[in-house]
Amino acid sequence: MKIKHYMILSLAILAVTFISCGDSKSEQPQQAPPAPTFPVTVLQNKTVTAYQNYPTSIKGIVSSQVRAKVSGYIQKVLVDEGEPVKKGQILFKLETQSLSQDAGAAKARVNVAKVEVDKLVPLVEQGIISSVQLETAKANLAQAQANYSSVNASIGYATIKSPVDGFVGAINYREGSLISPSDPTPLTTVSDISKVYAFFSLNETQYLDFLENAEGKTLEEKLSHYPDVNLILANGSMYSEKGKIQTSSGQVNQNTGTVSLRAVFDNPNRLITNGSSGQIQIPVIYEDAIVVPQKSTYEQQGNVMLYKLAEGNKTVNTLIKIKAAIDGLYVLESGVNENDKIIASGVGKVKNDMVITPQEVPFSEVTKPIETLFKN
Repeated sequence: MKIKHYMILSLAILAVTFISCGDSKSEQPQQAPPAPTFPVTVLQNKTVTAYQNYPTSIKGIVSSQVRAKVSGYIQKVLVDEGEPVKKGQILFKLETQSLSQDAGAAKARVNVAKVEVDKLVPLVEQGIISSVQLETAKANLAQAQANYSSVNASIGYATIKSPVDGFVGAINYREGSLISPSDPTPLTTVSDISKVYAFFSLNETQYLDFLENAEGKTLEEKLSHYPDVNLILANGSMYSEKGKIQTSSGQVNQNTGTVSLRAVFDNPNRLITNGSSGQIQIPVIYEDAIVVPQKSTYEQQGNVMLYKLAEGNKTVNTLIKIKAAIDGLYVLESGVNENDKIIASGVGKVKNDMVITPQEVPFSEVTKPIETLFKN
């Protein structure tokens, strides 16, 4: 009986011990989870360059159309396309048989008129006839000589020469073709392509932005100080020579709403030909600008946002305004300042007024351009 009471007492003591242990555990305070870690960076000013592309048409610095001054059949084509020629070099010869016949007839009329004048001169001197008849004969002689000179000039025009030094373009008419001065298409074009002009246009807003980014007071000063421009060829490759913007019309075309500009490029290897196309690439330099990585931002209802880091390592949802996007960076107009700290990446997991554990990352690292692993 005593053993039974002893067992009951032991069980009761053990139960009380377990209950008291459980109560002591429940009374211990629970530790909060550590604040999540995010990379942060201190903003710095940075000079970056953006590029804007505009379609361009290209011509040689001299591009002279070759046209016939008289009608006739092409007898000989003395040059080939792409051939270098000098000013005055013969390019085409027209058939002159009919013109030669006209010249012979005109020469005969000159001789007849001259004989008539010679015959009347002594008669007038002797008073046999009036001087009016002689003056009429002299006028007829002058007319005949003018006709003869005109036919001879036409024979000269049948030999068509290059008006400038340069390279022959497409030859649009071949031997046997009948041509005339009224033909809409020239015989060919001779171009000097040692340098080439690239013509392009800006709308009014783009033109004002262009002027604001150029140093100087006058248009001439702004153009002379403007950085060199690039030329992207039709196949997408970058032309090796840099160009310079030379001229601007300075006026908005009322029909197109654009302003015309012209850049010049050296063309030592004649890689660019007359009539080529491409794109002018104009640099826009943002000096000492506030930039942020695009990966540090997110969009909310059409606005671009980022998280600044405030006191106590709390995040602050911040609206930013953007000037330009360049190589994975945003150039900012407003929203943050130099030396502000922002969340560098992982913003999709951040909430406003959230406490984080900041992990400092150098600004140069987060603004480093991303290398292209695969190229077309």
